[in-house]
Formats: sequence, structure tokens, C-alpha cells
Amino acid sequence: MSDNRPIGVFDSGIGGITVLKALRKRLPHENLVYLGDMARLPYGTKSAETVTAYSLQTTKHLLTHDVKMIVIACNTASSVALEPLKKALAPLPVIGVIEPGAEAAVAASKTGHIAVLATEATVRVGAYVRAIHKLAPKAHVLQEPCGLFVTLAEEGWISGDVVEATARRYLAPIFKRKASPDTIVLGCTHFPVLARTIRKVAGPGVKLVDSAETTARAVEAALKAKSLEAKRKTSGKTKFLATDSAERFARVGGIFFGETIRPKDVEIVDLQFG
Repeated sequence: MSDNRPIGVFDSGIGGITVLKALRKRLPHENLVYLGDMARLPYGTKSAETVTAYSLQTTKHLLTHDVKMIVIACNTASSVALEPLKKALAPLPVIGVIEPGAEAAVAASKTGHIAVLATEATVRVGAYVRAIHKLAPKAHVLQEPCGLFVTLAEEGWISGDVVEATARRYLAPIFKRKASPDTIVLGCTHFPVLARTIRKVAGPGVKLVDSAETTARAVEAALKAKSLEAKRKTSGKTKFLATDSAERFARVGGIFFGETIRPKDVEIVDLQFG
């Protein structure tokens, strides 16, 4: 049996396209529907209650596309809304990015000293700390909120003096400690496009962990376990939805996706009115 229904993917904006790109590469035969909530970004500065409400509205719209799975391509939403979404959407599978990222970090670190760069909301609830300690109870985890990284990424500023100065400001407190981390988790899906600069500032001995690849593997495993795979030989299609600014979504989203996205291919939707 082949299940050709699409996989629904959502984020507060454009950052989750890094996860979409990983899914497209690992699961080329799957149809994908991506929804970026551009009108209400960023999620990282909002309360858990607000993020959960937005996530429920977003997934409700994705359900109108007959999706077979939901992927929360947003660390903030994964940190506070994963369990509410699983409960509300059962038996539909829902996968977040926190646990796959934590698994990758534990596997990558040799010293057990791990730093997490994330949004305020993800840091506040300690989602990565819990997930990492569940796998490695003795791990030493540092967290650093990096809200400006989201703004820079959403504007398409992925290199240059401003980005490097921001990275140095955020990383300085982490590497001033006696036991510096050997692994840094990019705990927001916006951050991988800044990876080159972050790696430059962190130094060659530090590993960067991007949860996009591990999330794609988790999605693949879930599809197989639940017999939801698209087994056709043709390539799957990708549909882009946004709640605002098709032009900006296409311009910056193309940087994240590594392919041109045309504004006319971005459908604007209203989550409040379906």
C-alpha cells in the first residue's frame, strides 16, 4: 500500500524550511505542505499558552489538506505544544524537533558539555535540558537565548560583520566558563543558515548539531512504523502556505530551501477564518 497524502510541516515563519529541506532530501517521494505563520512571528518571545494556541490553529488548517502526519518544524512550538497537539490530533502522528536534536547532541558530545542556542521560550521551559538529561543524566547543559539570530535569519542576513558580532556576543558567556562545551545545539530551525558564522566564532573544536537531519530520520521511521509511506517512484510535490508576505517568504525562504521559491507559488491563508 502507498499513502500519497502529504506531510504537514509548520513553523512560526521561514526557519522551518531547513527541516522541510531535510525532509525533501531524505523522503523525495513524499508530498509536503509547509505553512509559515509569518503574520505572528516570532513565537520565541511569546507565552506558552499563546504558542500552543497558534500551533493548534496552524495544524487545524493543515488538516484541511488531508495530511497524514504533522511535523513541528519549530523548536519553540515543539518545546511547549508537542503534547497538546498529540492529544488533540490523535491518532495522527505528530513529531517535533527537540528529541531528535537532543539525541544528536548526546551522540556528538565526547565530554558531556553541551550548549544550546535557542529562543527565549525554548530556554525558559528547558525543553532541551530535559530531553538531553533523559538520555544522558550526567550531561552538563548550558542554554543561551539568541533572539536576534531569528531576526537576522528572517531578514536574510546570514553572514557579515553584524552577524559575526551578534554571534560573538551570544557565545562569549558560554566560552568564558571553565568547562567549555564541545557541542552546540542549534536549538532553533532559523539558526542553521547562520551555522558558518557560528562555527567560525565557536572554533574548530566545537561540533554544531542541527536537528533538521535527525528530525527527517525520525519522520522516516514513523512513516515506516505506521505504514504511511508514499511508495510511488515519481518525485513528491511541495506546497507553500504563509499567513502574510508571499514576496518576503519567497525571497528569504529560497535561501533556506536552497532553491528558488516564486511569490506566486506561495498561497496566503487566514488561520482565524480557515
